[in-house]
Amino acid sequence: MTEAYAAAQNAMALLKTAVHNLLSHGGNEGLTNAQIGRSLGIYAGHVRHEGHISRTILAIMEAEGVVYQDATTKIWYIKSHSITEV
Repeated sequence: MTEAYAAAQNAMALLKTAVHNLLSHGGNEGLTNAQIGRSLGIYAGHVRHEGHISRTILAIMEAEGVVYQDATTKIWYIKSHSITEV
């Protein structure tokens, strides 16, 4: 593992932790991608590509089973895990 790889993985872990913490404190209302990105200062992007950083982090966390998005409202929530889901 290179130093650059380790740094990138550490950065990803920190971003995912920041998103999780933000959603944890968001209560039952959840948050949109825009709210998450702007709150964390990662919403800016290349022309017409604002929100891609936060949306990518959310997609990774969704694939990991940590968060989910309500398809109708576009609101993101922390996925609750129960014993029966294991």
